[in-house]
Amino acid sequence: MRVLVPFDSRDPNTRLSPVLDVDERREFATVMREHVVTTVRGAGHEPELLVTESVEADCPVRVDDRPLSVAVNDLLAAASGPVAVVMADLALATADALGTLFEPAADLVLAPGLGGGTNALVARHRDFRVDYHGDSYRTHRREAEQCAGSVETVDSFRLAVDIDEPDDLRELLLHGHGDAPSWLRAAGFELETTAGRCVVVRD
Repeated sequence: MRVLVPFDSRDPNTRLSPVLDVDERREFATVMREHVVTTVRGAGHEPELLVTESVEADCPVRVDDRPLSVAVNDLLAAASGPVAVVMADLALATADALGTLFEPAADLVLAPGLGGGTNALVARHRDFRVDYHGDSYRTHRREAEQCAGSVETVDSFRLAVDIDEPDDLRELLLHGHGDAPSWLRAAGFELETTAGRCVVVRD
């Protein structure tokens, strides 16, 4: 199975701008990307980065600065077998969680995000195409149905949380392991309980 990990190497994680400056965003995004690369390998597959600008990495890198949907659809159209797409900001992902995505034999397997997007998928139907705009999870279900393909949804908290908003940092500090939460703590972020609810503060 070909496993693509899209990564905006030009200006990553722009929605974290309120809490991280541009250099911090690039560094943090790279740490999360490496976590995903390692996790894909732990699930038994070799990842391939799909990036907007060339980066140094210990895995194959494909540069394509077109919109994500266009770049992925060209690869789907040329594929001779199943293709997985796993977003680079899934810093809570584990090999076991990715296993629940890779194992089903459905024509389309979807891991929806909490906000209605598609955080990861496996496409086995050669006519399926992606559209990552808006509530892409529902869009992708409809697309698969139009292809007369079978669809399976993965119910996974660790694949549903993508770290792209300031509030998502709380989930990473609460539930994450490894370099990404360690990076946040080294940068001064920590959890504070206020009125019975955890919030993220920065020293």
